[in-house]
Amino acid sequence: MFDPTAQRPAAYQRFLRPVPEWFAGAGLGIFVHWGAYSVPAWAVPLGEHGSHHDDWFLRNPYAEWYANTIRIPGSPAAQHHREDYGDAPYDDFLDAWRAEAFDADALVALFARVGARYVVPTTKHHDGIALWDAPSTGTRNTVARGPRRDLVAEFERATRAAGLRFGVYYSGGLDWHAADTGPIWDADDDSGARPLDAEYAAYASAHVRDLIERYAPDVLWGDIDWPDAGKPEGPLSFAHVLDAFYARCPEGVVNDRWGLTHWDFRTSEYQAGTALEGDQAWENCRGIGLSFGYNRNEGSEHHLDGPAAVRHLVDVVSRGGNLLLNVGPDAAGRIPELQLRCLEGLAAWMAVNSRAVHDTRPLPADVAASSEGDGHWVRWTASRDGAHAFAVVDGAAGEVRLAARAGALQLDGARLLGGGPVAARAVDGVVVVDLPARGTATGPLVVELPLTTRG
Repeated sequence: MFDPTAQRPAAYQRFLRPVPEWFAGAGLGIFVHWGAYSVPAWAVPLGEHGSHHDDWFLRNPYAEWYANTIRIPGSPAAQHHREDYGDAPYDDFLDAWRAEAFDADALVALFARVGARYVVPTTKHHDGIALWDAPSTGTRNTVARGPRRDLVAEFERATRAAGLRFGVYYSGGLDWHAADTGPIWDADDDSGARPLDAEYAAYASAHVRDLIERYAPDVLWGDIDWPDAGKPEGPLSFAHVLDAFYARCPEGVVNDRWGLTHWDFRTSEYQAGTALEGDQAWENCRGIGLSFGYNRNEGSEHHLDGPAAVRHLVDVVSRGGNLLLNVGPDAAGRIPELQLRCLEGLAAWMAVNSRAVHDTRPLPADVAASSEGDGHWVRWTASRDGAHAFAVVDGAAGEVRLAARAGALQLDGARLLGGGPVAARAVDGVVVVDLPARGTATGPLVVELPLTTRG
């Protein structure tokens, strides 16, 4: 999934195309992991994905993996399940999931205030439960059971109404119900866990085609590979799915987790896959906490607060990526309090400083460089038209030395986003700005400086 040297097979070369401007300049999207796993909402807060843990699957911090973790003998989740639910099957959580407080319009309005340009909810995770009446799922979907609603349609309608782009997440590589291969135990060897056969390839293909036809998503976000029988040329080829997608959604984009087929952008996840954060289009995804699905075991120490989320967002954008920041609603459909605090903090900062994130690109290294010395954290972005640079600075008020080439910047035009002019001058080969006290603002301050030459 995270191979930085992967090359597209010849059969998929025809899908190569420039990444559309809307995605390149988006900066921020919102991921939504919501499912039957939001009822138990339980996992061990082990750490961020990408940090080394030998017992990752035994103590999996991803609550959305609950159906896998409870099948591993001796796992904390299996013990928790036994103590709280006895021998109840996982599908009991589908029937207990009511989504009684879910208001798609209110959620998407929050995402818009946060500054998200696109929203990507899960439509089927690894537990195989579809959030729409997907073909061949019988009653194992949210229209027939549990919420008894087409949750994908509700997200799609609200997202479009808010003027945001809509995407769909689909787990093509794993489905523990449709093609049960047993629990995944070993982080280094999950080769026997994926269903590879033609029957499952046809099942998954029908689902993704249905998502394309019904909801015309702008983002097709796959996960954990694609069944091998659906990769080569032939009637089951994933290339036919891509033909349908690009015909329906000419400005759509596809991520890189559909196996060795095609992608428009690469993905990293928390600390995993950072080698893919390079010159081509890329996106980092992570939860506000350590899990994507809601985990009631997580406390404030496991969550990003508003300023930390701002710094992560700006760091990603300054290096040319988008951030897909995940929320995990509770079973009722509410955003849990610790996640909500983070989002509100991010929204307050973006209300003033979104110009440093939206429709930007990395500033060339010969103009300015990121730094973290002298007690100040500094990242740079540039407007996509090449007219302005933005220095995002977190630290104490007073003189701040910026690793920037003074001749590339119009220092007399320096101003604070949301404020007035800022004194800036060239000193000993760097730029020094006088940063004002932040007052009631939280998070980094942004100094905008015109560039002397566009390009």
